[in-house]
Amino acid sequence: MRNQKCRMNTIQAVLCRAAVAGALAIASLPLAAKEVSAGLEMARQLNEAFIEVADTVSAAVVVVEVAHQPDFAGFDSDNPLLDALPELRKQLEEDFEKRKRSDRSKPSEPRFDGPGAGRGSGIVIRKDGYILTNTHVVEGAEKIRVRFKDGKEYPAVVRGIDPQSDIAVLKIDASDLHVAKLGDSSKTRVGEFAIAIGAPFDLDYSVTFGHVSAKGRTHIIPSQGENSIGASMDQDFIQTDASINPGNSGGPLVNIYSEVIGINTLIRGLRTGIGFAIPSNLARQVSDQLIDDGKYTRAWLGISVEPFKDSELRHLVEGVSTGLVVGIIQPDGPAIDSDLKPSDIITAVEGQPVSNALELRTAVRSKKVGSNLTLDVYRMDGFRKGKNIKIMIKSAEWLQPNMPVAARSRKSEDKTSQGFGLTVQALTKELAEKYGVNVTEGVIVTGVKPGSAAAQKRIKAGDIITEVDRKPITSLKEFREAIKSANSEGLLINLVSDGIPRFQILKDSGD
Repeated sequence: MRNQKCRMNTIQAVLCRAAVAGALAIASLPLAAKEVSAGLEMARQLNEAFIEVADTVSAAVVVVEVAHQPDFAGFDSDNPLLDALPELRKQLEEDFEKRKRSDRSKPSEPRFDGPGAGRGSGIVIRKDGYILTNTHVVEGAEKIRVRFKDGKEYPAVVRGIDPQSDIAVLKIDASDLHVAKLGDSSKTRVGEFAIAIGAPFDLDYSVTFGHVSAKGRTHIIPSQGENSIGASMDQDFIQTDASINPGNSGGPLVNIYSEVIGINTLIRGLRTGIGFAIPSNLARQVSDQLIDDGKYTRAWLGISVEPFKDSELRHLVEGVSTGLVVGIIQPDGPAIDSDLKPSDIITAVEGQPVSNALELRTAVRSKKVGSNLTLDVYRMDGFRKGKNIKIMIKSAEWLQPNMPVAARSRKSEDKTSQGFGLTVQALTKELAEKYGVNVTEGVIVTGVKPGSAAAQKRIKAGDIITEVDRKPITSLKEFREAIKSANSEGLLINLVSDGIPRFQILKDSGD
């Protein structure tokens, strides 16, 4: 009995030790073995989703390395465009510093690691070696090579560039490549996740994430005149707070489904959290044509517009709530041969309402060059009176416009002011030759009183007034009679300035 009792105590002790050990083992299990909350599980899934996006898309991302023959004479550090193109500024500044330290006037050969070297990013869009990037990354490069995440390198050539959209396509001799999927940027929503992949500051395949901050951003690149870089560019950017830095340009902005929704292009200052990407729909449209034709042919009408809600006409027109007011008709554009006039209000193109310049440009660009476009237009017959008409314009190929030739220096003629600070004369052949103008009908401005209503509207000597309140002007008498009818709402004047038709509204300030 005693021995049996001892054996029982021994068994109990073993079982007790086993129970304690089991309890300690259970207590020491990691949290993952315990029941996970719904919130933690959702966070884990989101974490895995980001990892999956990075793995999937990075296989189609390349580092684009370029070698330029540096030219320091043209470096202008105060150029405002350089603030929007950080890769270009960084490259030029580094080149300039290397040049100052070098005993040679120029390197004997452009190198990827020497003066003139730069880098950006790109994405593979076709299996047979077509790569999408930014024009400003590769433009002017004498050598280009691309490097994949697995370390493989290929020399690249430029298939085509489109400076107006800042899209470029490269070609490498490769096949069966992993291709990035271009999403439908029109379905992108403000607030959704946005993931940027690229090579900022030479840190290859960096992944950052944030959100889509806004869509349809315009006027990001400075626009200083109708023929400036900013004015001619397709500015339709997706804004994001995903961190974008020098080296990210040309790389993808991706949604949570691994779809490319934009091509990272610009930043507004370092570490600001404000970056801009070209929408994938525009990038697809341009790149497809670059691949097929080597260039992108852009349709245009040759007009400048401003939203009706921002125009002075909004106080003078009834029955119109939205649209675009025609300000200038380019003398070398297709609209100059149509019935369109300055101060006309375009409300729709091909039946699609338009309320800003981006919508107009998109509507025109979506049609082939040479297409006939029907514009719905509201035309004023007088203050608070007008009618709806349709105007047909045949689009033409957009070409880099020449800067207009400024009128020659002039002296004001000793004539009696006709009001609004203007001094005008009947337009004669001699005056046309004197002021360097080609218009044969109207009255010519020969003087503008400083500080007057006309001066505030930048009317100058040599401008030709062709209409006042929609009434054609061919003589001084007609001009005098027309301005007598001016009321407190002002005078609608159509004029030709430096060969460009435009309009202004003048309000009498007692001049």
